[in-house]
Amino acid sequence: MLKEKSKERIILGIDPGTAVMGYGLIKETGSKIELISLGVVKMTHLDDHFLKLQRIFEKTTNLIEQYHPDCIALEAPFYGKNIQVMLKLGRAQGVAMAAGLAKGLPIFEYSPKKIKQSVTGNGNATKEQLAAMLKQLLNFKETPEFLDATDGLGVAVCHSFQKISTSGTGKSYSGWEAFAKDNVKRVK
Repeated sequence: MLKEKSKERIILGIDPGTAVMGYGLIKETGSKIELISLGVVKMTHLDDHFLKLQRIFEKTTNLIEQYHPDCIALEAPFYGKNIQVMLKLGRAQGVAMAAGLAKGLPIFEYSPKKIKQSVTGNGNATKEQLAAMLKQLLNFKETPEFLDATDGLGVAVCHSFQKISTSGTGKSYSGWEAFAKDNVKRVK
């Protein structure tokens, strides 16, 4: 009797930016995740905002064509004091979304706090803490030159972690205490 192959999916995570766009790709097989690739697209040499948007679209399209992801997970722009920066980040995110939508891929969006919470357990974690946890989870040693690369990878891992529980209970918990009380054997 043949053993049923675990469902695989490839997730492209993107941290959109107009100076540096970070990305990471993971392969998910059942509950196991492994690193495929991570990197950055630098656009600091481009003066024109629209050329930067074109570069984001082209690079996202190239990543899709090269790795054939099943979905794209993006970091949502967060509200800051500078509305112009927020607008530029929203445009960068929209262009990355458009590249995925043009290829028929489902798009998912996560706040920076949700990504950090999912990966590190702390929604206020630093970029360095996120990178350290990802290195441990995905067993890679090299530290990227730009933390935008691990930010993009963090979005992909966050999306992977959002799966519905496979235990069959479909139960959700209001907090750690409720989970620990209901799962005594799983908590050390």
